[in-house]
Amino acid sequence: MGGLRGLATPFVALGPSGVAVRTRLGQLTTTNVEVLRQVGAHLGALASRDLKARCRDGLGHDAGAWAVRKRELTPDSSARWAGAITKASHDQWALARRSAHAHVQSLEAGVRTLEHRLSQPLGQKGSKQIPGGYCSRREWHAKTRRLQVLEDRLARARADWEAGRVHVTRGGKRLARARHHLTAAGLTEARWRERWEAERWFVQADGESRKRFGNETIRITPDGEVSIRLPAPLQHLANAAHSRYILAGQVTFAHRGQEWADRVAAHQAVAYRIHHDTTRGRWYVTASWQKPATRTIPLAAALAEGVIGVDMNADHLAAWHLDTHGNPTGDPHRFPYDLTGPADHRDAQVRHALTRLLHWARTCGVKAIAVEALDFTAEKTREKHGRQKRFRQLISGMPTARLRARLTSMADATGITIIAVDPAYASRWGAQHWQNPLTSTTRKTTRHDAASIAIGRRAQGYPVRRRTAPPRTHQSDGCRHRTAQAGPDSPGREGPRPRIPGPRTRSVPPDTERTRVTRTPKTVRDVRSDQEWVQDSLLLTE
Repeated sequence: MGGLRGLATPFVALGPSGVAVRTRLGQLTTTNVEVLRQVGAHLGALASRDLKARCRDGLGHDAGAWAVRKRELTPDSSARWAGAITKASHDQWALARRSAHAHVQSLEAGVRTLEHRLSQPLGQKGSKQIPGGYCSRREWHAKTRRLQVLEDRLARARADWEAGRVHVTRGGKRLARARHHLTAAGLTEARWRERWEAERWFVQADGESRKRFGNETIRITPDGEVSIRLPAPLQHLANAAHSRYILAGQVTFAHRGQEWADRVAAHQAVAYRIHHDTTRGRWYVTASWQKPATRTIPLAAALAEGVIGVDMNADHLAAWHLDTHGNPTGDPHRFPYDLTGPADHRDAQVRHALTRLLHWARTCGVKAIAVEALDFTAEKTREKHGRQKRFRQLISGMPTARLRARLTSMADATGITIIAVDPAYASRWGAQHWQNPLTSTTRKTTRHDAASIAIGRRAQGYPVRRRTAPPRTHQSDGCRHRTAQAGPDSPGREGPRPRIPGPRTRSVPPDTERTRVTRTPKTVRDVRSDQEWVQDSLLLTE
């Protein structure tokens, strides 16, 4: 099949390298809330000033400049708060730098596509790999103007990249733009101001190993007591020794609570972040820590009990259980989710669908789940898909990176291995070879269900098609096993026939020559049958 790209080899996905759990800060008094607001606003102002200094340094930043920034922040906070602020600023600048590089690459790809299509004659047909020309003169003219716009954007982006300039907005660029469109965002000025201030607060601290309970700045004891080391200008608000403020109430982590308690008891590093959800009017604390990467098992060991192939779609996960020979068993399963609404709702929908998928995998007894290694970061531009606006909206709404990260993290806790396979032609070949054969009067197999079979078989190393072509010499088992659906040593109707000595005919048994002499006849023949019969002459009588 000429023109098809090569397929990448399936591989076992690496496990998570960190853990983050969140719980609610309940039973807070009015004084507690006011202290948290003052601490967040004061440290947030310092974080904004430090981020500005980090962006101003650009590519000329080094360890000495980092030390200078930290010394400038220490008198207004503390040494540990200054370290947390400068590290957060450095991480945010690095993230913006990577995003700028990805933006340059996207603009370059768009310019290349437009230049190629504009150079083609009008109405020139393209292929799946090479786009053709534009349909009309009007569209060609519009794309020339679009090319000029992209070239101008690319020139500015390249200049910023070479100079080390990044564009960062503390609190979020989307929320900042919503200030000019309050009606469309469904916010009032007061509500927007509240959200804006809460997003710009800074109440987070990195953990320290061999320190008491793993963190000296924000400390949570094993029994759930939360205390904060106040910055220098706010030490008069302390209600405990050593300039600490203890919050009312206690917190408990429902998810991975025992793992968190073991780390805290062993005085291992745990980072904390306190943030305010203005929509719900609640305060939350997030605990995070690093963990050694889980040792991946060999691919053959993960597939020893079969595999579950999963096809990810815009509104559901299509899954099918495959045995060790690549045969689909049972019925397909679908795990729907709704990706409309706010980000928290979408994230909860993805987690709920993955939880049901993992529970079903444990019920089937498999140790591996095969998923597509989807990446739409460079495949959803207007220049790539042209008029296919619905398709661009579809792939833009699919949470590929979030789903893959969530599935890898959740599967690690259940002992299930995630296998990433090449997504090329999975839906197309799955529907071609599996959709119709698995459709019956009681079961309607969809294209997505067939794609899950193709993904699972690709992870097992089997071809997607149900059977391979018979040998050219003859249509029998003379050259090799005819089917690739079962192993060559598996017994069954499609297996190789055993070798029996002697002539292979239906009328003569294989051992006829050996037993012909010693065999006893089962019937007694008449003696006259061995004599030659001669007709006597007729007797003439009168």
